[in-house]
Amino acid sequence: MQSAPALPLVLTGPVLRRCNASEITLWLVTTVQLEGQFVLYPGDDHSPCFEADFTASQQIQIGQSAWIVMARFTGEFPLDTVLTYEIVTQQGPISALIPELLYPGEARLTVMIKSRADYIQHGSCRNPHFPGKDSLVAADEKVAGLAVEDRPALLMMSGDQIYADHVAGPTLDAISQVIDLLGLPDETFTDAPYATLSELRQSTKQLYGRDQVLPVHEETGNWLSDTRLFSWLPKPRRPVFSANESENHLIGLSEFLAMYLLVWSPQVWRLVDHGRLQVQGFQCGDQVLSENWQQLWHKEKQEIDGFIEGLTQVQRLVAHLPTYMIFDDHDVTDDWNLTIGWEQAAYQHAFSRRIIGNSLFGYWLCQGWGNDPAQFDEKFTSLARAFFEQPADDTQDAMIEHLYRFEHWHYEVATQPKMLVLDTRTRRWRSESTMNKPSGLMDWEALMDMQHSLMHESAVIIVSPAPIFGVKFIEMLQRVMTLLGKPLVVDAENWMAHPGAANTLLSIFTHTKTPTNFVIISGDVHYSFAYDIKLRFRRNSPSIYQITASGIKNTFPEKLLRFCERMDRILYTPYSPLNWFTKRKRMKIYKRDPDTPGHGRLVNTSCIGELWINDQGQPEHIAILTAEGQSIGFPPTRQETKRRSEASRKLTSKS
Repeated sequence: MQSAPALPLVLTGPVLRRCNASEITLWLVTTVQLEGQFVLYPGDDHSPCFEADFTASQQIQIGQSAWIVMARFTGEFPLDTVLTYEIVTQQGPISALIPELLYPGEARLTVMIKSRADYIQHGSCRNPHFPGKDSLVAADEKVAGLAVEDRPALLMMSGDQIYADHVAGPTLDAISQVIDLLGLPDETFTDAPYATLSELRQSTKQLYGRDQVLPVHEETGNWLSDTRLFSWLPKPRRPVFSANESENHLIGLSEFLAMYLLVWSPQVWRLVDHGRLQVQGFQCGDQVLSENWQQLWHKEKQEIDGFIEGLTQVQRLVAHLPTYMIFDDHDVTDDWNLTIGWEQAAYQHAFSRRIIGNSLFGYWLCQGWGNDPAQFDEKFTSLARAFFEQPADDTQDAMIEHLYRFEHWHYEVATQPKMLVLDTRTRRWRSESTMNKPSGLMDWEALMDMQHSLMHESAVIIVSPAPIFGVKFIEMLQRVMTLLGKPLVVDAENWMAHPGAANTLLSIFTHTKTPTNFVIISGDVHYSFAYDIKLRFRRNSPSIYQITASGIKNTFPEKLLRFCERMDRILYTPYSPLNWFTKRKRMKIYKRDPDTPGHGRLVNTSCIGELWINDQGQPEHIAILTAEGQSIGFPPTRQETKRRSEASRKLTSKS
């Protein structure tokens, strides 16, 4: 019998999270409680400028051999200065334990806490088994060739950091191995086909069969069965989760936690055998996987092998750049909170409520906590510890209920310009006319909170997972499908889908006390583009820039995208009368053309976005870095070039 592999001290990380003049935050996962120090140095000096111990209060034991470390160090940290840091553990410095964390020429890890968001890397939608390369590897390769002061101020990941609703077979098998290896907790389920997670993992539905395990509900709003005459007819039963490929949907909390370890860490993959299923003859429970599933498994494994090869560089990148995150639907499940009908079906069923709660629990531990640790009080950590110390339904449900009630997943980053990161998932503006209409991405109260944060700022960066200003033709198709009662078919989630949310949002842009320059960073849609937006009939219009980069490891169906782009060019030019039938009729949108021949305005390739911002808060340069390492820029439009030239001339004449 093969013995279990020896566990390294560090499983995942370190990941630099929130960093500013008063705090530095680090996230990592270890196999024993971390004992040691965080040491910060000015450049290559031998004398540290800050030292602090890792404490037990900064750590939560999530398994027999797994501790999540969320270390927030407070002090006075120098800005715009080259710094180096070391994590001195009970087994030695992390630079010696994981030397591949260092860039060439480094003796310690380097970082610069920038006061200005002068250069940002950003992206979303990182599907490990999607065909193609991981753009974060290309981002790391670029950063490796830059001086510290020339590196990005931060890395913004704007959603779908994991695909909980679409996991590759080899990955789900690796997740199961990680659970056993680290002793992650089991859990019990209510109103589910299996009583516990361990029963599910040992069943024939463990791989490529979870769509038959996920809950279903009786569909309401059906005109035939809802009428009195035909009320005797059985109501149609529909899956609660609308993901098209949910055969390997994550369910248990331990599965979510293991997934996060696997998407960030090469160390964890070295502990598992993600090819063992083939060696075992594709035996799953008491059955052998069908030929179709075996073929899919081989295809997915090929992509997963390539993904694993790049993880060493991904780990290095996030150890050097302050990294911020926000959820989108796939971090939980496809179409999360899309309609009020979806919400009622999901949250009134004990099993689906638990699954969504588990995803939020995992998100908080592995993503949300590090964005702004001060927003999460002691109750979060005490409830989490209560569950992991004594895993049971009551302790797990107590934590999940607290997460459901929490309304501050959004946050600010105190750079110049100020950055606002929006929660477009949990504070929805629900439709009052029908259960099947898409909800607004933010409700009135959330939008008013946003406006309050914008007041009297000269410039602002808004991070919205979905583009605020999207492709009008695609939005029109989504509206048609909504009218046909099928919003889930086309993911009809856009800012303009709900009249209340759309009109309130657009009125914020027209308010006289809001910023002169808005830069909107988005992802979600699996293609990239850049727009310049102006208000019609207003001489002193604010400058609005919609910049979308997606996905990090994902793309859009090419033929469909080219058709949509062609129709958008024909129907929605800046002077087209059809614009007056849209909610954005007060906005004039100019679309930037990429500087690389062969691409349309909608660039369909896996990429990481790159954005350089000047002192006035305007984009100096907009580009994407493809997974292959090619840079594609979006030069200013003729109108933007003319406007900036006139502004420069006026400034020169005044001086």
